[in-house]
Amino acid sequence: MTNAVRQSFTPTPEEVADFHQLGYMGPFKVYDEDEMRRLWRRERLRLMDRSDAVYDDGDAQSGNTNIGNYDRHLDSTFLADHICRPEIVDRVAAVLGPDVLCWRSEFFPKYPGDEGTDWHQADTFAFASGRPQILWPESEKDFGGTITVWTAFTEASEDTGCLQFIPGTQRTMHYDESKGMHYQPDKINQQAKDGVSRGFYGYDYRQLQKDPDWRPPEERAVSMVMRPGEAVMFWSTMMHASKPHSAPDKEMRLGFAGRYVPTSVRVYPDTEEVDEYGGRVSLSEYGAVLVSGTDTYTHNRKVTQTTKGHAFPKR
Repeated sequence: MTNAVRQSFTPTPEEVADFHQLGYMGPFKVYDEDEMRRLWRRERLRLMDRSDAVYDDGDAQSGNTNIGNYDRHLDSTFLADHICRPEIVDRVAAVLGPDVLCWRSEFFPKYPGDEGTDWHQADTFAFASGRPQILWPESEKDFGGTITVWTAFTEASEDTGCLQFIPGTQRTMHYDESKGMHYQPDKINQQAKDGVSRGFYGYDYRQLQKDPDWRPPEERAVSMVMRPGEAVMFWSTMMHASKPHSAPDKEMRLGFAGRYVPTSVRVYPDTEEVDEYGGRVSLSEYGAVLVSGTDTYTHNRKVTQTTKGHAFPKR
């Protein structure tokens, strides 16, 4: 028998109210900086072994993206524990309710000289694939989108490509994700918008604008400068972007994003593969992860352990 007390990272009601007003919370600490640097030195080598990854590399790579690196939490013990960290899940559950799925994770590397990511909002995530990847039930659809928790595995500064947010923009979509975009990998790192090197992984996100003449209110933008081990949580429907990596003498900026929804949301409805950013992966081995509470619904495939047999720790 243990007398250990479970530590809680649940935000205060005032902090949750601020999240709903601004669209984001943080940055907050998930790891000490030295611990994060040590863990990443170790894990970046382990992740090179893709023998247990759920997606094949074959058709997944195109341009500067590899969607085969989605969902490495399904084979990596470190990333499996990361998406379930109480510092993250307690905050997410305070907004979404007790029953929460992690439905995707992604790496966001930015090397010296890489362009910034253009301003965008994501509701159903159909913008690149052409098919909704998450669908909220009509009875609960106050707005939609997902909560993303973006953790800095390396330094995210003004000159290495930190995130930028426009607070309070999460409740009005300025983009129509059903319009579709034209994939042009030759445009990667070749475009400047309003004087800033920015693109969207081979797409021009402006093609989705409901009003072609509308411009994001960049004068309200705030920068999310983070040390290694810090994270920020935000609605995917809030206007967000990132700066270019303009520091040739500094290391790659690496963010790792976990994406969360309530169990009532349908994940990859009627979809057997993901086809976007010029790559394609099969969902035959995919499963969402219950990180908190219970799932009384039956509409999502789930997994309870990684492909290596490590059980996901649930709050």
